[in-house]
Amino acid sequence: MRLARSITRRFMSRNADPEDLFQVACLGLMKAIDNFDLSFDVRFSTYAVPCIIGEIRRYLQQDRPLRLGRSLQERVRAVAQARERLTHELGRSPTTNEIACWLNMEREEVITALEAASTPTSLEEVIHDSEGEPILLQDQIGTEEIESHVFIDNLALQQVFNVLSEEERRLVTMRFFRNMRQVDVARALGLSQPQVSRLEQRILRKMRAMLVS
Repeated sequence: MRLARSITRRFMSRNADPEDLFQVACLGLMKAIDNFDLSFDVRFSTYAVPCIIGEIRRYLQQDRPLRLGRSLQERVRAVAQARERLTHELGRSPTTNEIACWLNMEREEVITALEAASTPTSLEEVIHDSEGEPILLQDQIGTEEIESHVFIDNLALQQVFNVLSEEERRLVTMRFFRNMRQVDVARALGLSQPQVSRLEQRILRKMRAMLVS
């Protein structure tokens, strides 16, 4: 699951379990494989990356809205203003270190603000590496290596999906393929929302164990 794992790393600072994000990324990859058509006239990875990122974004937003505290909101505004000012003065996008120096902030504080302000949505989106330097998402993924593993990834995902119980498959389908909220899934399955939440976590743990075994 190298493509899913690579993209998951871009969201590691989010307030979510990294392995849960990885399982959601795998589901996004499965959807991309199912929906991809050669008539799209693009590389599979070009099509799949936005699908996986979108799946992670929906997971982060559904049933757990991301609320920024006042101090973080102020930091986001300050970083945005500094980036605009430095871009004008330097004639290019400033690095994270340059923004931190300008604002007299720690580099980690600037990175947190940048990540809170926006989420990568395409291969051309500017993100930041471990040193805080701006890079393109597509430069971090290794698309040619990914292409050679797509078939294996698809088989692994199908095998995992097939061993789930009928109720578990229904939940996965409604939550991650139809993008339904937990409360709506609970109503459809005749369960409470907390029961659906616990079942979802159990499914993710089961899938994780099978994928890494």
